[in-house]
Amino acid sequence: MAFRASAAILDAMDPEEYALRAGASSWADVPGIGPSSAGVIQATLAGRVPDYLARVRTAARPLVTSGLELRRRLRGDLHCHTDESDGSAPLEEMVATAAQLGHEYLLITDHSPRLTVAHGLSEERLADQGVRIDAVNEASPVRVLKGIEVDILDTGALDQSPAALGRLDLVVASVHSKLSQDSETMTHRMVAAIANPRTNVLGHCTGRLVEGERGLRNESRFDAEIVFEACRQLDVAVEINSRPERRDPPGRLLELARNIGCLFSIDTDAHAPGQLEFLDYGCERAQGMGIPPERIVNTWPLEKLLAWAKR
Repeated sequence: MAFRASAAILDAMDPEEYALRAGASSWADVPGIGPSSAGVIQATLAGRVPDYLARVRTAARPLVTSGLELRRRLRGDLHCHTDESDGSAPLEEMVATAAQLGHEYLLITDHSPRLTVAHGLSEERLADQGVRIDAVNEASPVRVLKGIEVDILDTGALDQSPAALGRLDLVVASVHSKLSQDSETMTHRMVAAIANPRTNVLGHCTGRLVEGERGLRNESRFDAEIVFEACRQLDVAVEINSRPERRDPPGRLLELARNIGCLFSIDTDAHAPGQLEFLDYGCERAQGMGIPPERIVNTWPLEKLLAWAKR
């Protein structure tokens, strides 16, 4: 984020000042540009790989050693964020990275209006994003799909108008608030959202956090058998959230959803381009749990996926 902020400062800088600072190597004197960013700028202008980037590349290693067979069968990712909500990168950069990873499709799922802390999209902003997605699709090798991670409200209703949701390709529905509700209330809330005909994927179902700088968070309490049976009967996929700090659902719930016969979607919940590689983590868990690939919706060809979503 610091590097992105520095890049924005350079983009807005007067060309004359830019030339003067380049000649004097005085980037660290610019308000908002720290020592690391200044070093990156100076090395780049000199035609060298910045030391910071060289260290990152040296430390790089495969994320996982198993689940690779399933990973090769995944065709895309159905949960990612851009800088239009709480992601760090623009739509075009997320799509370009997905292309480098060999994705056939990528669903953009920025947050819905009530999640103001994540700069959730109003109906108007969501429609504007759809226009941008259409423009990107004209030149992209990756099919960019229109979506949303819509907040499940206290009543189980979805935090966006039915008309707006109806114009999207797929909808991920997730609980982000009042995660400590009692089990009965949360169960009714989740089942109501699953029963909404516009819901395609139930996102990070327990809301837990098991590591990371955001701290730890306990699982939400709900009757998992009822929730997953609702997903099975109503043809809603259970998300296997691949973020290392989530690993949601936990193993025992993932096993239960498998045994009930649920469909699944292995997603990254990426908030930055490099996080699109997190699919590796989800595939390792799914393959280790013995989930059949044909029950994972993002192994499906695009036509089958869209037909399922519009059922």
